[in-house]
Amino acid sequence: MPNTTKHRIFVMALARLAQVIPVIMEKQLLTYKSTRQFSDLVLDYLEGSDQLRPFFNRAPDLDQVKAQIQEKSQSFPPSSRAKLVQALIGQYQDFSLNESFDQRIKLAIQALSGEKTFTVTTGHQLNLFTGPLYFLYKIFGAINLAEQYTAQNPGYRFLPVFWMASEDHDFEEIAHFRTGAHKINWPKQGAGPVGRLMCTDLDEVLNTLDKLWGGIVIGRSMLNLFKSVYTPELTLAQATRKLVHELFKDYDLLIIDGDDAVLKSEFTSIMRHELTENGCSQAIEKTTQALTLKGYHKQVHPREINLFYCDSGLRERIIATESGFAIDQTEMRFTQGELLDLLERRPELFSPNALLRPLYQERVLPNLAYIGGGAEVAYWAQLKDCFATNALTYPMVYLRNSISLIPAKVIGKLRRINLEISDLFLPMDELSRRYVARNSGLEIDFSAQITHLKKQFEQLYLMAEQTDASFMGAVGAQEKKQIKGLERLQQRLMRAEKRKHAQDIQRLAKMREWLFPEGTLQERKENMSWGLTQIGPEFLALLKNHIDPSDHRFTLLIYNS
Repeated sequence: MPNTTKHRIFVMALARLAQVIPVIMEKQLLTYKSTRQFSDLVLDYLEGSDQLRPFFNRAPDLDQVKAQIQEKSQSFPPSSRAKLVQALIGQYQDFSLNESFDQRIKLAIQALSGEKTFTVTTGHQLNLFTGPLYFLYKIFGAINLAEQYTAQNPGYRFLPVFWMASEDHDFEEIAHFRTGAHKINWPKQGAGPVGRLMCTDLDEVLNTLDKLWGGIVIGRSMLNLFKSVYTPELTLAQATRKLVHELFKDYDLLIIDGDDAVLKSEFTSIMRHELTENGCSQAIEKTTQALTLKGYHKQVHPREINLFYCDSGLRERIIATESGFAIDQTEMRFTQGELLDLLERRPELFSPNALLRPLYQERVLPNLAYIGGGAEVAYWAQLKDCFATNALTYPMVYLRNSISLIPAKVIGKLRRINLEISDLFLPMDELSRRYVARNSGLEIDFSAQITHLKKQFEQLYLMAEQTDASFMGAVGAQEKKQIKGLERLQQRLMRAEKRKHAQDIQRLAKMREWLFPEGTLQERKENMSWGLTQIGPEFLALLKNHIDPSDHRFTLLIYNS
């Protein structure tokens, strides 16, 4: 039986199972600030800080959509829609899931020809088997935001888009994923754009996954999905397109590969401007300086030329020289005329870097909103002047939803020791102090004693005022000495109580690992396979129901294990 058929049989069986075994979940929402995991720029942006208004176009609010539509309509001509449709027809030419899905995708692509169809976009690297959990969170965010826009704006159509970062060349960064305590590595040598690599050398990965997953029903489903997607005749970009559509086939999600000659032909004017005028680097530097003057750190560093030369197994920076241009790490040299002629004839040989990619995306898409992580929000803030320089409409920028999953049994244990799930976001040392303070039989907080001591010294200061300055100084020195003495006693008592409760604190550290495996937020470490094994086949449906890109709060999902 073909792997794809096996996978679908398992998925149907799991879907039936999900209907009869519901997961009862509790949902808690925290402010992003209270998690201590996000930068000042992101927090200020979510709070609508006046400091950041000049660096973005419109706030990520539903009531801003109509104005964004009007602005984008004026800058996105029918010819660009025609090129986009042409490119997508080409990208989907040899792709098929099933008759119903194929027909829906064809209709969605054709809808982009109409002036009342717009997109909501997110993007990510081509991580093996989706990589970290937030890969899913981004895509569900785009799907749900498109649905929200549709509900509020009758007469328009909004399509979610996943932009594949197929031209990235850091293979080591994407060639692994973690599931529980296991890190799965793809032992392949990769060079050049990762999307062009073939899905070979996966025997070791498959053997490892067979040992991990072969003994459980949902594991066998995941294994068959993996086998059906990563086949030797497919490139990584093709495999990722297949995987994402298998996971999100119930939605009209469009997947775009930017490594496309037709799309890049629409971007040549901006790439030409980059090569001849360095316009983007100057504009980005101007915005970045304004950001840093307000106390924010720059996320990325603009280069003089923010383009790569991209061919076969090569993706290297284009560098300006006295006589023209050079391709970094190679012997390739061009005069300005030669390189510009090559750009016109073969635009697919040129690849935007991380700073120029948003301009490429917004040039070729009728896009209204982009959903990205905290780092992405930060570098979008550096691009406002660059968009203006190139006469491009700057989209609404949304922070993707952040979600952590935690079993109900952990919540029960926390509450029995007078702690809440929000306490787990404290640094471990602070968390252990809070635990001891709430569970020790002793009063460890000496604040009352210190306050009482200060009141006693107030009387001494009154007496000192009636003598000379030297006595006043002696009173002050004695006050500081005694307060420091009480603080040291408090610290020693806290250390003693921590030793006394050492086993409980170790258990508390294990609970905290649910949210911070290896010290990092769960969504940045764990893979969807972990979520499926923890929650069950309804995991994806639960994410769809609980992700709301318009709700700018951190989500905790508590499940029965």
